Amino acid sequence: MLIYKIFRANEWTALQTDGATDGAPIDVSDGFVHFSTAEQAAETAAKHFAGAEGLTLLACDADAMGEELKWEVSRGEALFPHLYRQIRMTDIIWSCPLPFDGNAHRFPDDMK
Repeated sequence: MLIYKIFRANEWTALQTDGATDGAPIDVSDGFVHFSTAEQAAETAAKHFAGAEGLTLLACDADAMGEELKWEVSRGEALFPHLYRQIRMTDIIWSCPLPFDGNAHRFPDDMK
């Protein structure tokens, strides 16, 4: 199953440069890297990245992330994937720009 992480340009650049990162400031503060499922990603973008441009959507294989990936209750009592280690470039299956069209972020049609 693919899970998704949204990064601002500087966060994505840091991951590419360093090969691993503790994530965004909220990830560092909470002690884990926040991910979303395909069904949760648009709401995550609207809530935490409203109007932001220059974002990148990262897709990772949840099954390949090992025991450090925990599914925990979060927004709306839904289970969200939380990674209790750094996210690594080797975790990334694919990445793509996440453009903002003036109303919402446009996610790829083939997210599963």
